[in-house]
Amino acid sequence: MKHFGPPRTCVGCGFVLLTVFLFAAASAGQLVVNPSTVNFGSVQMGSSVSQSVVLSNALSSNVTISQATVSGTGFAFSGLGMPATLAPGQSVSLTTTFAPQSGGGVTGGISLAYSFPKTKSRGKGSPNSNATVTLYLTGTGTGPGQLTANPNSLNFPNVQVGGNLTLMDSLTNTGGASVTILQASVTGTGFGMSGLNVPLTLNPGASVTFSTIFAPQSPGSTSGSINVTSDASNTTLTVPLSGTGTSQGQVTLTPVALDFGNVTVGANVSQTSSLSASGASVTVSSASVSSAEFSLTGISFPLTIAAGQSVPFTMTFAPQTSGTATAVLSITSSASNAPTETLGGVGVAPPQHGVSLSWSNAGPGTVGYNVYRGSASGGPYSKVNSALDVTAAYSDDSVVAGQTYYYVATAVDGSGIESSYSNEAQAVIPSP
Repeated sequence: MKHFGPPRTCVGCGFVLLTVFLFAAASAGQLVVNPSTVNFGSVQMGSSVSQSVVLSNALSSNVTISQATVSGTGFAFSGLGMPATLAPGQSVSLTTTFAPQSGGGVTGGISLAYSFPKTKSRGKGSPNSNATVTLYLTGTGTGPGQLTANPNSLNFPNVQVGGNLTLMDSLTNTGGASVTILQASVTGTGFGMSGLNVPLTLNPGASVTFSTIFAPQSPGSTSGSINVTSDASNTTLTVPLSGTGTSQGQVTLTPVALDFGNVTVGANVSQTSSLSASGASVTVSSASVSSAEFSLTGISFPLTIAAGQSVPFTMTFAPQTSGTATAVLSITSSASNAPTETLGGVGVAPPQHGVSLSWSNAGPGTVGYNVYRGSASGGPYSKVNSALDVTAAYSDDSVVAGQTYYYVATAVDGSGIESSYSNEAQAVIPSP
């Protein structure tokens, strides 16, 4: 480029002199790195990830890359032999690699030293210029997948033989890579597991919860384990199991038999029974009666009875037809035995006829009355009440249609002395 300075006048010369300065402008340019920063993201330890980077000569002269210095643990490069000379506009690729040696974030870089000819100034040559450009590198090292159990052991408290107890456990992937659970098994008599369906893959931080069951088959302490096989760094994970089985209690039904006697159809009679436990607590889950004419009330199921305790309940007989009725009361419980209670009664048809008797009170000292009945006037008579009647009235439902009956009553004092017969009363029973 030429630059013309301002004109000067030469006095006495009559003409104008022009002063001319000649110089060359320096070329502007650089070694371009694309991209200028490489982020490898998360990379599991023991593996590596590579990315390509392009180096371009943006100068108007050759560029010579003479040295590459790598910083940051786990970073490396390949594909660029040195010294490497790039003509103007020429590009070359190199491969960067991240192979983490430990967990956590890592930063570093590749510093490239290069040179290029200086531009000429005032027609004279000069030595090369030296420069440096840096490719910045970042990455995060992650550990392999690892399984952790929480809790890492299970201890079942005392469990009665015939019963069971369930405890929850979980598996968590605490590593930096996914884990595939390949197999899960349980050892130890009485132990079981549910809810862990394999194969199962857990991403980092993910968990799975499952149930472990202890159902002892005999009294005493026992142990076992849950064994999990996976592709985690700890390929086999063991969760110790322990538990104690206790002896079953026994349950007793009292009385072992109930006789309700004669009960009129349409009426009902109730009696009291009880359930008691011995040896250990007993849980009664249900009770059943083999006939609908008998029913149980007074308790609800399930019912737990502590050792040495009793619980009363009521059995009722409500005959639906006349005749003998029998049934069995059975219970289902955690006890080692299964007692039953036999039930019996007789349904009696309602009477067609009856005789109602009443008389005047005998006065002070009387504690009750007896009632006598005969089939002929004047006797002989037979007592029809089974116990002293404390009121001055009596109902006789045992009469037969078409018959005639004769009744007398006596008074009984506190010493058991019975009075003479009262006056006679006649009752004629219709037919039918």
